[in-house]
This record gives sequence, C-alpha cells and structure tokens, in this order.
Amino acid sequence: MALIPPEALPHVERMIYLPMVLIILEKDRKIVEDGKFKLKRPYIQLLDEVIKTAQAELQETMIYLQRHHIKVSRGKTDDTFTEYVFLYGGYEEQRRYLNVRLRNKTEELLTSYFCATKKFKRTAD
Repeated sequence: MALIPPEALPHVERMIYLPMVLIILEKDRKIVEDGKFKLKRPYIQLLDEVIKTAQAELQETMIYLQRHHIKVSRGKTDDTFTEYVFLYGGYEEQRRYLNVRLRNKTEELLTSYFCATKKFKRTAD
C-alpha cells in the first residue's frame, strides 16, 4: 500500500532526480571549462541557465516536501537497484528503482531542460 499521496509523487520523484541532474551538469560545466573548446562562453552560459532552472525546481520541490512533512533519503545501492526511503505521516516507505530507469529518467530530464532553455538573442551586425 502506497503511503505517499498521489499528488505528492511528482515532487518525491523530482527530489530523487534533480540532485542527479545537478551533479551531471556541474561535472559537465567543469569539463567545458577545462576543455580545449575555442568558444567556451556559449556552452558555459547554456549550462549555467540549465543549472539555474534545475536549482529553482529543486528549491520548489524541497519547500513542497517540507510543507507536507515528507522526507526522501537514499538507501542501499547495488549494481541493479537503488533504494529510496520516504518518511510521511510517521510511516516509512521503501521503494527500489532500477539504476537503468534512474539513468534514463535523468537523461530525459536533461534533454527537456536543454530544449526548454531560451534561445540566445542574436545581435545584429
């Protein structure tokens, strides 16, 4: 029996995925900064915009979970599954997520963030 209210599930899942998205983006930003790109600034600006959006969503998610007294923590991890523990209403619920699913959903979120960013304004010559 699921203890987490259905309307809270998107927020709970964002609390799982958004930290992973931010870790990947920060690592990618470091790679671009240290890499041998001729024009780094456009890539860094794009990454910074996506990071800012993901951080804002994570902040909203954390506020929602705090207001509804829901806690999410990472449990055990093995080669196939990662376990997450949800605390709500004095009860503990454990769910196991396939690592492949976590990776695919994180990739999907990254794609949606990059596709949703504002296009840079062109400057007239």
